[in-house]
Amino acid sequence: MKNVFCFFIILSFLLFNSCQQKKENIKVEKYQKGFKYEKDGWIFVHIEGEPFERGFQYGYLIAEEYIQTFKCYDEMMFQSLGIDMQFVIENANKLYGNKMPKEILEELKGIAQGITAKGYNTTLEDIIGWNAWMDITEGYWPKIKPDFAKYVFIPSQKRKEKCSAFIATGNATKDKKIVIAHSTFDDFWNVQNVNLILDIKPSKGKAFVMQATPGYVASLTDFFVSSAGIVGVETSFVGFNGFDETKLPAFIRQRIAMQYAENIDQFIELLNKENNAGNPASWLLGDINSNEIVKFEQGLIFSNIERKKDGYFFGCNIAFDPKIRNLECDGSGYNDIRRHTGGRKVRFETLLEKYFGKIDIQIAKAIMSDHYDVYQRKNFPGANTVCAHYDNDKRKYMSSSLAVHPEPFSPSGAVDCKISNSAYLKQMGFIARFGRPCGIVFNAEKFLKKQPQWNWQKKYLKDREHKSWTTFSSYKK
Repeated sequence: MKNVFCFFIILSFLLFNSCQQKKENIKVEKYQKGFKYEKDGWIFVHIEGEPFERGFQYGYLIAEEYIQTFKCYDEMMFQSLGIDMQFVIENANKLYGNKMPKEILEELKGIAQGITAKGYNTTLEDIIGWNAWMDITEGYWPKIKPDFAKYVFIPSQKRKEKCSAFIATGNATKDKKIVIAHSTFDDFWNVQNVNLILDIKPSKGKAFVMQATPGYVASLTDFFVSSAGIVGVETSFVGFNGFDETKLPAFIRQRIAMQYAENIDQFIELLNKENNAGNPASWLLGDINSNEIVKFEQGLIFSNIERKKDGYFFGCNIAFDPKIRNLECDGSGYNDIRRHTGGRKVRFETLLEKYFGKIDIQIAKAIMSDHYDVYQRKNFPGANTVCAHYDNDKRKYMSSSLAVHPEPFSPSGAVDCKISNSAYLKQMGFIARFGRPCGIVFNAEKFLKKQPQWNWQKKYLKDREHKSWTTFSSYKK
């Protein structure tokens, strides 16, 4: 008995020492009321206070990451689109410089000055352009692109298909409460920088946690949970055409909705106010107070809302609403299982029905890591699966040039996964993996040796390592 007691004493000491060691390995950088730490590929940043105050904390803490990401976007965007960040900055300030709500403007000023105080010169104009990157590159630029070659026909650039998501509640889940999951995917050079978890406690409005890119005041990936009990994700519409440069950009509307919405209806109202279609998408929203889930499909001219307290919704970059899909989008691949849109539509329905009544965190991991290709009828981690692996796909069955990444072996695909349930959400928390949802690694050097056509991305193409699932939640004092 004495030996057993000693064993447990020693075991307790070793476990305690191991936990302490893990804590010591996490370096925390503090600045005023804010702080930052890195864990399993993620950067967690907490900021609070008045708009300028929290903006300054934010800018100071993420200055290095912002500069690195800005340089990446500047060079890679020029190679991909023929325009650079200066083009984005000039046009964003021309369109939106005088439309900034005072609170957001003050926060943006704080970010710029915080970055500069850390030793990296930047301006308010730079930060406005940076936050409006999606509106300019995916909305405004395709609209004016033909003006740059008046004597040559240039087809307009269509919106990309990116992100997979689902939300379930009621009889669909194991505990009859909300389960939600979201995975970001796109060009690796683009979305390998969306590893920021920003925890904001503003002086006004609701506290909220969101995934973001260094320097952004909105998520734009999108994954968020607020102290109002609202959780949300979105998946963008492929082939969307509309854009109204006279209205408010997506980053302003999304940020206001996340910070000030008291319920889902108010979130939709704020998101729709002065909508410019800078980020046309299917929003999956949940309210942990009422256990209700909502799908809000937002185009420019048309929109659609569906509600459930039993069942699920999923997002695979297509509009289910016929008006949005047929009148505001081209070539969505709604019925084409050779496409990442049509293929995931079928697979999500199959998986969510298969696990109906059993969906929990573990089942969500399995769904978001799924590699079954419904066209080939076999497990194959490729472009058309829920867990997207474009870098592993010959695109042998590619059926449309409108599809995103039609080239074989494109260095793109899923780069993360966030999953939560009502128990986590009550703490404004979730589990996350920064890396493919399935955990399969991506080695940039080995990939480029096999696929040298992508060597122009070498400078900014990072490894996608196997990372652990990590728990995050809003900071509580």
